[in-house]
Amino acid sequence: MSSDPDAVTLTPRWARDLARLLPIRSQFIISGNIRDHFLTPLGEGRMTPAPLRRCLWSVLERQCFRFLLIYDPVEGVRPYPHDEAAVTLAVRLFDLKLQNGVMPMSLDRLSLLMRDLTRAREARCALLVDFASRLTRHPDQLDAAEHRFFLAAERLAVHAAPVVPRPPRNEPPLPGEDMKPRFNPILWLLNRPQDLPSWFALDNVRVESLSIGLPDFETRVLAARSYFPLFATTDRAPAGAEEIFAGEFARATEGLPLTALSDTAQLADRQGIAWDGVDDAVQCYKVGAPENPWKQPYLKKRIAGATEFIEKRVKGQTQAVTKTVDILMRSVMGLTGAQAKSGGNRPRGVLFFAGPTGVGKTELAKTLTELVFGDERAYLRFDMSEFAEEHNGARLLGAPPGYVGFEAGGELTNAVREKPFSVVLFDEVEKAHPRILDKFLQILEDGRLTDGRGDVAWFSETILVFTSNLGIFVEDDEGRRSQNVHPGDPYETVEARVKGAIADYFKYRLLRPEILNRIGDNIVVFNFIAPPVAERIFAGMLDNVVRRVREEHALELDFAPEALERLKTWCIGDLGNGGRGIGNQLESRFINPLARALFNLDLAGRERVRVTDVREDETQIVSVALD
Repeated sequence: MSSDPDAVTLTPRWARDLARLLPIRSQFIISGNIRDHFLTPLGEGRMTPAPLRRCLWSVLERQCFRFLLIYDPVEGVRPYPHDEAAVTLAVRLFDLKLQNGVMPMSLDRLSLLMRDLTRAREARCALLVDFASRLTRHPDQLDAAEHRFFLAAERLAVHAAPVVPRPPRNEPPLPGEDMKPRFNPILWLLNRPQDLPSWFALDNVRVESLSIGLPDFETRVLAARSYFPLFATTDRAPAGAEEIFAGEFARATEGLPLTALSDTAQLADRQGIAWDGVDDAVQCYKVGAPENPWKQPYLKKRIAGATEFIEKRVKGQTQAVTKTVDILMRSVMGLTGAQAKSGGNRPRGVLFFAGPTGVGKTELAKTLTELVFGDERAYLRFDMSEFAEEHNGARLLGAPPGYVGFEAGGELTNAVREKPFSVVLFDEVEKAHPRILDKFLQILEDGRLTDGRGDVAWFSETILVFTSNLGIFVEDDEGRRSQNVHPGDPYETVEARVKGAIADYFKYRLLRPEILNRIGDNIVVFNFIAPPVAERIFAGMLDNVVRRVREEHALELDFAPEALERLKTWCIGDLGNGGRGIGNQLESRFINPLARALFNLDLAGRERVRVTDVREDETQIVSVALD
């Protein structure tokens, strides 16, 4: 049987290694991406993605093998392929008693079959032990029968010899069959090489390990061409469309197995996605949602008025809002990471909000959520101070396989799978353990995380927001904490010093400059609250109090000018804690005494209450006078 040189070149690396090593190896341990599809020759230079056993058989068939026996622990042994000649020959050579094409078999019987197969002279044949990872409960805690089985298999690997087929006199050799000696091999199909006893292949030169990795770009391009007809409008596609489609499909599925391409094409076929919408099809496969909010026409209209919308809730941060809107526009236009050859899996947007406390960093993240997704509940918040210890990373990302709770997944990965279109806020990120921060490298670069269950969470449709107080205070040479920027400093000074302190923190304290490099120029620095802005924030908070009194008690609340001015002076006198500090002062110096005064006042028949005075006695107790 002649070999097709093009087919040999295009087959996977593990398959080429198998064909090359058949004359010198008696057993093969095949592990890794074993449940994927693989490019398999159809003849005339054509390739198609096919399951492993079909690809494996194409390799063995070119080596003039007559059949392959496949064993799995549930059903037993079956001949492959299923044509009459192969089945008849396998039954005759090994006395198989097939029931519905399968023969149930114990480990002891399988051991005898292995022995007979390696000695067979009448035809080249091989045995594939499928689901070999499930042959035992634990590979290094074997019972007597399991130990005897693997010992016999190890002994067989050592003593087996290459054979030259000697077909019966009335049966000629296969066309092109050479008479060079080759092993009749045993192939173990495993999730991981460690799923076999640790001693099995130790110092055994007759056992070869073949690891199957994820497909490379060129392999995905070749596979993508075969799925082109499943996409809509291909009958009207211009010349060269298939090549463009294959390249886009391969780039969008970076890091995925070929089965992902097949599943994506099936989804596209059912939903009528056109060939030039392959990115939408891949996004649908990853996050499980056919509608993409990022590509809805109404979103551009919202973003056009984003600055005005944001400044209604985040006051006095013109520079930060402007930069945030620029990054948001880039995200909406799908240009995040456009400078890289393959940036399609990266998050839609990455923002690092830095600045003093209480200036609107968290509020801006909530506003972005409402602006883009129309629902503030699409906002996912993680307080990184809860992850100051390294072991708490298991909560966020899921425990490693085998550890208690690994089957539950991680809080972050579960939340993103549930809400793939969301704003994910990592609050006070500098308080997390550095080992946990390392996980953000994978999110920022590849847009994905795999939890302890092996499930992938895709971040490609999220906006990631990090908040931090880094740069406001720094440590001097003696380790003393000093303020780096002050209220009243020009914004340019605040921005330069905060960015410099953030760079120093990641480069020299954490020794992780790569995290800073992934964040890039997406650091948005917030300024201190200036007195005119503080007055606006105070007025807005006071309006909220008035509205709440109206809703709860059907009362209109107004103020005497002197009382209002005194209250404002108290609340905005110290802006060190920003807007949050204004709210805290308002609560302690007005809301609490107001509640006390209203509680003691007979409200029956009243429609209006006037605050005539707010005062503080010598014990610093504030009281409100009502009329």
